[in-house]
Amino acid sequence: MLEAATEEFGTRGYAAASLPAIAARVGVTKTLLHQYFGTKEDLYVACLVPVGDRLLGAIRTAMGPEGTAPHTPLRVLDGIFTALEGRREAWFVLYDTTLPPGGEAARRASEYWSAIDRLAAGGTAEPLRAAGSTDPLDADALKYVWRDLVATLVRWWVKHPEQTPAAMTRRCARLFAAAATLTSDGRTG
Repeated sequence: MLEAATEEFGTRGYAAASLPAIAARVGVTKTLLHQYFGTKEDLYVACLVPVGDRLLGAIRTAMGPEGTAPHTPLRVLDGIFTALEGRREAWFVLYDTTLPPGGEAARRASEYWSAIDRLAAGGTAEPLRAAGSTDPLDADALKYVWRDLVATLVRWWVKHPEQTPAAMTRRCARLFAAAATLTSDGRTG
């Protein structure tokens, strides 16, 4: 039931997803869904928590205990792609903009977002220092850039189901290398 609900919520978003559609996916009644999970929001939270835990765990593992290294962003992306493989739409359960504000689902999602943002801030601190920046606004801006970059890459990946996590990681390495040449001033070292 949770797999079907995660797919429905991830594909259609909280606002457009319906309990009858979820029930139909698994061959049960809407009443039975209510008996097992309670409200639509309760069911959403039951889907959100394993998704959030899986992604947060994948990011923590990818970052590793040694801190930020040159390949940390690619390891993080690979961890995200690997955690989502077979259930790519789950990303949109965690990052659903249609959640009712002030509800339990929005509160829980916000907790995951904050934890992921703290990891991103920690992971970008050293590269910013190495680039000569101690400006907290640079750190904040980079956090937003990273969050949107990951979301954009996942959205692209969802539209290209033939792409494996490993293929996506290699693609990201090529894209990062190309982006580095765009910002290079031609000097080496």
